[in-house]
Amino acid sequence: MRTHGKKFREAAKRVNGGVRHPAQQAIELLKGAAFAKFDETVEIAVRLGVDPRHADQVVRGTVVLPAGTGKSVRVAVIAVGEKAREAETAGADFVGVELVQKIKDGWLDFDVLVATPDQMGQVGQLGRVLGPRGLMPNPKAGTVTFDVSRAVREVKAGKIEFRVDKGGNVHAPIGKISFSADALGQNFAAFMDQIVRAKPAAAKGVYVRNVAISSTMGPGVAIDTTPYR
Repeated sequence: MRTHGKKFREAAKRVNGGVRHPAQQAIELLKGAAFAKFDETVEIAVRLGVDPRHADQVVRGTVVLPAGTGKSVRVAVIAVGEKAREAETAGADFVGVELVQKIKDGWLDFDVLVATPDQMGQVGQLGRVLGPRGLMPNPKAGTVTFDVSRAVREVKAGKIEFRVDKGGNVHAPIGKISFSADALGQNFAAFMDQIVRAKPAAAKGVYVRNVAISSTMGPGVAIDTTPYR
């Protein structure tokens, strides 16, 4: 049976795990209980009242976190001509159709891949490589678009993608423990607002069932879901 270390047990006492807290209070508790020597990622976990086995109950989407993710994101763009120049101007780290061959050869030193629709014929050949890693460009995620400059800027600014898993849960990073409580609160609110907006018409009963936040090494803090019902 797994046992937690002394620091984790002490942190768990501070957050009072049996209580559902208002969001901002939960964030302050989480920050106060952090004990790792590195800048931990703050993650949110949301239990939804949906059945992902049905296509009309799949919850997915994107959200731009107002305070960013705290992570430097490497963006690659597959485009030609003016669109390639737009991507470079917007701050893309890697640009060009030659990236297709590089990826085929095993290069994957990027976090997000953006492509223009006219290049998807070539990008489609990379499905077996990119798909399992969650790197395949997708129109619903805004990564297949002719507006490459906007796509690059949003990703660099803190745009994240979320999708419900087989168990009806959504997990996502919403910042770093070094962020101020206000910054984490803004990111939390933006994420939850998008989750509520993404509610499928076919979902019945209570939609947002449980919400918790945690840091990489720390215990989870339960959040009061009343505002989302």
